[in-house]
Amino acid sequence: MTITQPDLSVFETLESEVRSYCRGWPTVFDRAQGSRMFDEDGHEYLDFFAGAGSLNYGHNNPVLKRALIDYLERDGVVHGLDMSTSAKRAFLEAFQNIILRPRDLPYKVMFPGPTGTNAVESALKLARKVKGRESIVSFTNAFHGMSLGSLAVTGNAFKRAGAGIPLVHGTPMPFDNYLDGQTPDFIWFERLLQDQGSGLNQPAAVIVETVQGEGGINVARAEWLRKLADVCERWDMLLIVDDIQMGCGRTGAFFSFEEAGITPDIVTVSKSISGYGMPMSLCLFKPELDVWEPGEHNGTFRGNNPAFVTAAAALETYWSDGSAMEKQTRARGEQVEQALTAIVDENRAEIKEFRGRGLVWGIEFLDKDRASAVAKRAFELGLLIETSGPEGEVVKLLPALTITPDELDEGLRTLARAVRETA
Repeated sequence: MTITQPDLSVFETLESEVRSYCRGWPTVFDRAQGSRMFDEDGHEYLDFFAGAGSLNYGHNNPVLKRALIDYLERDGVVHGLDMSTSAKRAFLEAFQNIILRPRDLPYKVMFPGPTGTNAVESALKLARKVKGRESIVSFTNAFHGMSLGSLAVTGNAFKRAGAGIPLVHGTPMPFDNYLDGQTPDFIWFERLLQDQGSGLNQPAAVIVETVQGEGGINVARAEWLRKLADVCERWDMLLIVDDIQMGCGRTGAFFSFEEAGITPDIVTVSKSISGYGMPMSLCLFKPELDVWEPGEHNGTFRGNNPAFVTAAAALETYWSDGSAMEKQTRARGEQVEQALTAIVDENRAEIKEFRGRGLVWGIEFLDKDRASAVAKRAFELGLLIETSGPEGEVVKLLPALTITPDELDEGLRTLARAVRETA
């Protein structure tokens, strides 16, 4: 693809140096539909990024767009704080009837604010309030957000350093297979809990991702998650599952923990819950944990009514017929796995491994700079992919769940070419 130099002057002179994704994709995007984005010069890009997992149903999904336009055209409430609105009622009823009841999940629903880190902060605050303790256990290579409480349970040293102050009341433990299977699961964690001399304060909760997205696509086994749930129950700790990126069908089932057969005490959801890429997050928790006083945790934008509208439409469109979306995602995942197997076979000396579930996958390169080179070449070839992992050593694939088999095959062929041409 021949790309003319775009006019980036206003971004470079006025916008903060903190910007990041635009550095890897130096063009000016203008419109998007489905799994494709277009820049203002008309160049087309196949999107294997999906808004960092916020666009599980693709860009400008026509069904969700129609619901949103109809709502706005009738002057539906846009900003409502936590007031009761018809849009919120429709979402809550759809979420209860389509998602919670069929899975026998008893959760209360809290709208803590528009972003994922808002949901995590509310989960941590609630756990501490319920248990009367400060300490939270997290895991190596975890990522839970960029606000201070979320950073305290995040593993990445670069992101933690940005806090500028000590990050306290969080203790990391080894994630599944962090020690390459050399020690039994949770032997260190439980030893610290048992030993009055360990220095570990009794935790209020444990927070975990079933698949660590930013951490490098590290997949927790169902057995490991069940053991973790058991440890939490035996030691009177709440289990928080951060399903912000891996929820809403990304791994197959609507919630990524369903495969393990566990029921977390608290679940955080954001990104694709709105269905349309609009800010929205949920903190779900068991009814007995609902000890909040009115207004004890609030926020001006916790009532994003247009997001309620598209969220309800997404649930009714893609999840009301049982397991169809889950089966489609698993089938697409098998297609990805086959293609990545071929890429690894072709580049065995350069690739450590690939891993994933559903429609989230990663390729880890032995040369830690290689992933960035592959992502750069993929962009030049018309494919948007990002990197992850503590040193950016993993190419991360996060296509929309609604991507067609042909589009998926096109992107995977482009990826294989990018790997080949950066060798």
